[in-house]
Amino acid sequence: MGLKQLDAVAVETLVNRVRREVDEGLLPSCQLALAYQNEIVVSEVFGDATPDSQYCLYSATKAIVASAVWTLIGDGLLDVARPVADYLPRFGANGKEAVTVAHVLLHTCGFPNAPLPTTEWADPAQRMDRLEAWTLNWPAGARFVYHATAAHWVLAELISALTGSDFRHYIEARVTGPAGLPRMVGIPLDAQGHCQEMSLVGELASSEEIQATFGVPKLIGREMVEELVLWFNDPAHREVGVPGAGGFGRAVDLAMFYQELLTNPNGIWDPAVLAMATGEVRSRLPDPMKVPANRSIGLILAGDDGFSSARGLGRTVSAQAFGHNGAGGQLAWADPATGLSLGYTTNGFDRHEVRQPKRGAAIASLAAVCRTA
Repeated sequence: MGLKQLDAVAVETLVNRVRREVDEGLLPSCQLALAYQNEIVVSEVFGDATPDSQYCLYSATKAIVASAVWTLIGDGLLDVARPVADYLPRFGANGKEAVTVAHVLLHTCGFPNAPLPTTEWADPAQRMDRLEAWTLNWPAGARFVYHATAAHWVLAELISALTGSDFRHYIEARVTGPAGLPRMVGIPLDAQGHCQEMSLVGELASSEEIQATFGVPKLIGREMVEELVLWFNDPAHREVGVPGAGGFGRAVDLAMFYQELLTNPNGIWDPAVLAMATGEVRSRLPDPMKVPANRSIGLILAGDDGFSSARGLGRTVSAQAFGHNGAGGQLAWADPATGLSLGYTTNGFDRHEVRQPKRGAAIASLAAVCRTA
């Protein structure tokens, strides 16, 4: 049914664009999926992979974890306006007593680079010790700075504390399982047969290219990002299910997860909470590039201010589109105006700081126009 609602020429253009870097030898493999009316209508795989291949989703994991938090809100177990310390008393140490759950969901909690060593990931006691020890770089709510992993460790501990269940099991039981999706956060060692290894590809952009694109000669933290993306080639790290960056899945899983967010067919979320999460901007604080964050409690909203592409959602989505991409070019969004949702995954982390975001913008923009009028 959904295929009749797609523009065949637009779909072909999209597929050809996705195929390009694999054909040219830059990316080892990638997957593309478009969904509409709760079914996959386009599914393509290129390179050294299969339809069953699972890719590290990196920060696209954040939306899945946040969506589990939304179930706690709907169940009356969690109020985002309350301090995290009301639920995790030890967290309030070292000046963090005023940090609210909303601050954590909005990346305004003030500890963007708070450390949690890989050696402590798998131990809940060590994680809580570390969360207690964290300090603030600035008062909560004062600034938006992307928290690559720190904020979502707090969300994971909240899920576990409020449900009495390991956060990975809870996400499967309340979100991905009811949605008909496989386990995506915390892949057991004996279930990693389809997990793809990420590799660094391509060359770094020149300072001139970066200046022309971003207005600065160098992007801060690039070395840390490249180190982080390779962490999840370790099977033990995949099993941990790092809540801000370590989920694994296929492009079709992302596309169908976002269909779930569009229409809630399985009643996973309270409708009012879901409407708030997918449609209400709670922070417009500027990011380091001076682009308003346009964050809801867990998602990025496209907005009507001309910055949808800078936010990773492409140039042609509607103002109502929402999503959350991941490092290395993973794409995931839905657009209520068309009913389309996109999933794109690859295991080639393009080191070129300009080429990779331009690729993502091109794919997202072409995907958004695949629905016929």
